[in-house]
Amino acid sequence: MPPESVITQEPDLRAVDGWMLHEFAEVTSTNSLAAHLPPWTAVRAGVQTAGRGRTNRQWISDEEGLWLSAVVPTPGDIAAWSLLPLAAGWAVLSVVRGLGLPDARLRWPNDILVGRRKLAGILVDRFSPEVAVVGIGLNVANHPEETDPELTGEVTCLADLLPHPPLFHALIVQLLAALTGEHHRLESGNAGGLCRDLNGAWCHRQVQVTLAGGRGAINGHLDGIDPSGALLVRDAAGEMRVLPAHRVERLREVFPI
Repeated sequence: MPPESVITQEPDLRAVDGWMLHEFAEVTSTNSLAAHLPPWTAVRAGVQTAGRGRTNRQWISDEEGLWLSAVVPTPGDIAAWSLLPLAAGWAVLSVVRGLGLPDARLRWPNDILVGRRKLAGILVDRFSPEVAVVGIGLNVANHPEETDPELTGEVTCLADLLPHPPLFHALIVQLLAALTGEHHRLESGNAGGLCRDLNGAWCHRQVQVTLAGGRGAINGHLDGIDPSGALLVRDAAGEMRVLPAHRVERLREVFPI
């Protein structure tokens, strides 16, 4: 474990349905800490002091949120695991819906929303070819807008949406089980099934896609994803644009006025 990632030095350890869970009071980043751990190991922290989202955006990781990173094996051809970020998102979405939030949805590639407000985010890091670290940030009873007022109206948490939010341990068990199931689906070669599930569930099909590297934006209709997980967006001229994740800085949904 890299010592710079850990503030409380001794984790609590427990076995969770085939996983070994390390729990810390406070770390810089659970993904960074998990980078040096073996497959089927997970790290949970009460607080992250340097949590991050996609494209290294800051992720507020305050007390009473769930900050979890899970290490999964990714053997063989790296292309076979290109859908892992979306598979992880689908796993988190299935858990959230199962809690009693059927209108929760996945916004490509890594956000779980209820209405227009973000409930959770997923970040997959590849620190080596043979494993991936799946980071999950889920707002449970925390209020990140109190730390960053710019998030007011942009985020929500389970405590505001459910009469009785689940206990943290129950959430961890459910999330790791769902992630295991989606990992097995990819490992068995059933990426097509995941694509069908995702393409049947996308909402708010009018989108604006900001391209990475300052290459402008595309406004159009989200047709779905291809088997590699790339976005399929039909632009205003009717041309189908195929946009791999590395070419996309941000996707915004366009709502009717």
